[in-house]
Order: sequence, then C-alpha cells, then structure tokens
Amino acid sequence: MKITNVRVRKITKEGKMKAVVSVTLDEEFVVHDIKVIEGEKGLFIAMPSKKSTDGEYRDIAHPINSATREKWQQEILDAYEKALLLPDDEVSE
Repeated sequence: MKITNVRVRKITKEGKMKAVVSVTLDEEFVVHDIKVIEGEKGLFIAMPSKKSTDGEYRDIAHPINSATREKWQQEILDAYEKALLLPDDEVSE
C-alpha cells in the first residue's frame, strides 16, 4: 500500500496542534483527521481517534506496526514542512 497524496490543512491558532492531514492510499482509500502535533521532542502525528464511553480516546485507524507508522509519520511531516512554505490559502499535495 502506497501513500499517493497528502493534503495538509495548517492550523493558524496558537497551540500544540499544527495541522490536520488527510492521506490517500493507492489513489483508492483516504484517512482523514490525522493531526500534526508539536510535542516536547518535536513534531509527531496522532491518528484519528474517538472518545469511548469510559472517557479514553482510542485510535479508529492506525498502522499496525512501527515501521509503517514511521513511514507515515515521515511522509506526513515532510508534506507539513512543504506546506509551511506555501501561503495560508494553498494546500500541499
């Protein structure tokens, strides 16, 4: 499965969340609401999640191994860095 498109929506408000991203796989399947977050050790991604009845947040879509997660994170953060160079009304692909 290959990432064929990354769409970045930059967040202009102050805070830890820097962008919301949609990733298209094989030009056939899309995952929305991946967040780019500024943490203590730098940028990282948070997969889409849903609050459960016990108050915990659980990912609703995510890579099942660390190698795939690292690949996704690198491609998403690369797209985010490119989006920072664009005017606010443009979206990177």
